[in-house]
Amino acid sequence: MVSQRIVPILGLLGTAAIIGGAIFLSVSSANNPSDDPWSYIPDHPIHTDHSSLMSGPYETGQDVTAACLTCHEDAANEMVQTVHWTWKSEPVEVAWRDEPVAIGKANTINNFCIGIQGNWARCTSCHVGYGWEDADFDFTNTANVDCLVCHDQSGGYLKTESGLPAEGVDLAAAAQSVGIPTREDCGSCHFNGGGGAGVKHGDLDPSLYFPTENVDVHMGRYDFLCTDCHRTLDHQVAGRAISSSVDNANQVACTDCHQTTLHADERITAHVDTVACQTCHIPAAALRDPTKLEWDWSTAGDPNREEDDHVYLQIKGSFVYGTDYRPEYAWYDGSAQHYILGDLIDPTQPTYMNLPLGDISDPDAKIMPFKVHYATQPYDTVNNILLQPLTSGEGGFWTTFDWDSALELGAQFASIDYSGSYGFAETRMYLPITHMVQPAENALQCTDCHSDNGRFDWEALGYYGDPIEWGGRQR
Repeated sequence: MVSQRIVPILGLLGTAAIIGGAIFLSVSSANNPSDDPWSYIPDHPIHTDHSSLMSGPYETGQDVTAACLTCHEDAANEMVQTVHWTWKSEPVEVAWRDEPVAIGKANTINNFCIGIQGNWARCTSCHVGYGWEDADFDFTNTANVDCLVCHDQSGGYLKTESGLPAEGVDLAAAAQSVGIPTREDCGSCHFNGGGGAGVKHGDLDPSLYFPTENVDVHMGRYDFLCTDCHRTLDHQVAGRAISSSVDNANQVACTDCHQTTLHADERITAHVDTVACQTCHIPAAALRDPTKLEWDWSTAGDPNREEDDHVYLQIKGSFVYGTDYRPEYAWYDGSAQHYILGDLIDPTQPTYMNLPLGDISDPDAKIMPFKVHYATQPYDTVNNILLQPLTSGEGGFWTTFDWDSALELGAQFASIDYSGSYGFAETRMYLPITHMVQPAENALQCTDCHSDNGRFDWEALGYYGDPIEWGGRQR
């Protein structure tokens, strides 16, 4: 057993207060400006009315972009440098692989809709560009940048396959309405990840468009925009998730605004080195809208089963959804080890699509809340690798319901081997829970973790047991 990290009593709250849009607990030096989180919130730019500047008419989204660039000359060049555009990181050195890893939605797989190779047109309906329909999409063509997907304020802008505007969208009205991105802009994609509202993340769903404070104190009580925390410079948006990244660069942290010494009770402050803020202040996710917890692809294709979006769909298989989701907890240093297409698996054991890195002996790791998505998905029984099927479009499983042909076509697009023999293997995917922060009075209390029925599996976290009972040693 490695040396134990001490975790003192959790959740003993001092005098609660809410300052500047987020949780504070009796700040010891409240008059010190450095303790005022409002001082870290960016000023919103003064809105420019575009109704007379974007007269239109516009036949295509590219026409709108061309008009935008007459004034915002650098915007598209900035945009094509971002991961919102490339859907893939620059190569990153990682300890768990010999060569650098460049990873993202563009080239990896998950245990939801699995992967985009061959399925580009359907998957890229949320891309910040126009026309990504195949492997030949030109990522250098700034004319295809979609300005409206992040800046439309009309409420009528909708994208469809290959990221193109839906038929009937009033492009002139959308262009005339533009402003700084709102929750509706960001949420149009991020609240619908994984194939539907609230499906993927658990802490991102349509309830955050106009939440009460008991759904999210930042966005509910204080009307925060996403960009108040996910700050943006030259179109580079701060933040990332381990569902599609491996390192901790460009991350958003609670301590961007909040001091680590803000708790009046020293026993709470002592937790800061080992327990993430989210662990105490986000007791549950999927507070209003259900999120997908399990997905079994092996049952897909049955035309005789009754269909229900939250139970079974012929094209996707069986599901388990839940609300008021209690997180699972793991050590997390901000990075993750990913399954890469072609990696060997042991089909008798669950395959982790993105395992959070860090453990009890890691000084950079903290106990973090996660939604863990459990799935059963196709793999090659001869090569022992996970497979990425062609799901949408011509020859896709959603049309043919033929796994063999869909897996063969998908393997060709993904450039992996397929023996012609397939089965289904268990996988797990971790999604950090960082939204749906609660008011201070709803934070976890001591007995939520330190009790016979507490939340933590102490031994799984590397402890001998509940440290309040045996007394921990500093690492």
